[in-house]
Amino acid sequence: MARVASLAVFPIKGCAGMAVDRREVTTTGLAGDRRFMVVAPDGRFKTQRRHPLLATVRPDLDGSRLTLSANGRSTCAIDVLDDGPRRQVEIFSKSHPAVDQGDEAATWLSDVLGTESRLVGVTAEHHRPTDGLVPGLSGWADSGSLLLLSRAAADDLSDRAAERTGEPIPLERFRANVVLVGCSAHAEDDLDRVVLGTAGLAFSKQAIRCAVVTVDQQTGARVGPEPLETLATYRLTDKGVVFGAKYTVLTPGEVAVGDELRVASSELAG
Repeated sequence: MARVASLAVFPIKGCAGMAVDRREVTTTGLAGDRRFMVVAPDGRFKTQRRHPLLATVRPDLDGSRLTLSANGRSTCAIDVLDDGPRRQVEIFSKSHPAVDQGDEAATWLSDVLGTESRLVGVTAEHHRPTDGLVPGLSGWADSGSLLLLSRAAADDLSDRAAERTGEPIPLERFRANVVLVGCSAHAEDDLDRVVLGTAGLAFSKQAIRCAVVTVDQQTGARVGPEPLETLATYRLTDKGVVFGAKYTVLTPGEVAVGDELRVASSELAG
């Protein structure tokens, strides 16, 4: 029986994850996931694709308090601003209103990243649809409300890469919200409707992988071309290299480590 091995919330898009044992599942995914985003002064969003040092920023979101830390840096703690003057930000060529989180966070992030940056949060009226077989909603995630990955798939890839290069691939490279054990590799690709904890989810699409998975999530250094080269030998589709799956939240609820994933329906028997 598939069950939850670990849960991770990524409070700031592109930054490190925050392991949790239990979390509310909202219409946009795990509560607090991709609630914030780093943008340039002109409002364009930043990701590890162009700013890999984002990986070294470790956010801790505790209620209305957000603490930022990075190796060799003093911490930065701010009170989250849920409301305030809106500023327009751009993500994937679409404009959305956001709430700027102030100069203290902006100065700290600019220093860590070496480029002028601002931190913005979602607004109360935030509405950002996702695509896929079953469209949903998200915070500032690339697409999809939740990213699920089977541990068996990650272990298989790591073994394949180690055979080719001598180096295994850390699980953290794939930035999954939910890691599943007790199921076969890539089982997440073949599900339709599932219940995770008390939340109802629907398969939306496979996760297409980009250069972010070639970034060392501890140092922020690009260490590719792995795992993309190994993935391309057996996970290449007409849309790109796929690994993990994105799900839409149909019914909000709560999920905890150890919860079973119950299949409501599946495209594949067994």
